[in-house]
Amino acid sequence: MRPIWKGAISFGLVTIPVGLYTATEDRKTKFRLLRGTDHSPVRYKRVSEADGTEVAWDDMVRGYEFEKGRYVVFTDDELDAANARGSTKLVDVVQFVDESEIDPMYYRQAYYLAPEQTGVKAYRILAEALRERGRVGIAQVALREKQHLATLRAQDGVLILETMHWPDEIRQAQFEELEQDVEVRPEEVQMAEMIIDNLTSAFDPEQWHDRTRENIEELARKKIEGQEIVAPEAPEPTKVVDLLEALKASVEATKAKRAAAG
Repeated sequence: MRPIWKGAISFGLVTIPVGLYTATEDRKTKFRLLRGTDHSPVRYKRVSEADGTEVAWDDMVRGYEFEKGRYVVFTDDELDAANARGSTKLVDVVQFVDESEIDPMYYRQAYYLAPEQTGVKAYRILAEALRERGRVGIAQVALREKQHLATLRAQDGVLILETMHWPDEIRQAQFEELEQDVEVRPEEVQMAEMIIDNLTSAFDPEQWHDRTRENIEELARKKIEGQEIVAPEAPEPTKVVDLLEALKASVEATKAKRAAAG
């Protein structure tokens, strides 16, 4: 893997030179838009909204829309000064917390941090200390023209940086439907708990696959080979008449599934 950038982790008075690597990849099926008559690819052009003429990259500037249709323009130097373009290659760890304190909703994107040759020992010391304490670091880092809040944690001896949403980016869960006064009977909750217990097992990532991507790849292979494409019929959803009866049926079904699995 090639690093996105090389910088350093800073905590206390310790600085550890590291490289930053993407930890995940987008493997979703990609489609190109084609012209229907000859299947030639369609390209998008950057055009001005004022007159429709194409705009070259060298003629582009960055504008911040402060009112509808009104902009202020920023230069690269001004954005560097605002620390919005990643001018400081530093993972600045400012505090440590228990990982359980952080709602998973905050997490954005995961990256690996690997040490440079001169920082291997300090890197391992930090990774071991995080593992022993069961803590994660809260840090700030500039990536891809934006300042991010991030966590730093250790997993299998590797430091993982996960960028986060800022608190004011998390929307409040406000739904009128949840304000309705409905009766929840204890036996209904118990049935739901039994379903949860019957479906509880260790997480094995190897058992999960992107069925949509696999199906599209298989259909594409058939098309290439000239085979006829047949769309399977989707099963009709089961109508739920009585919630308690549905819960009971689910308990029995999940109990049978668990027995078959183990």
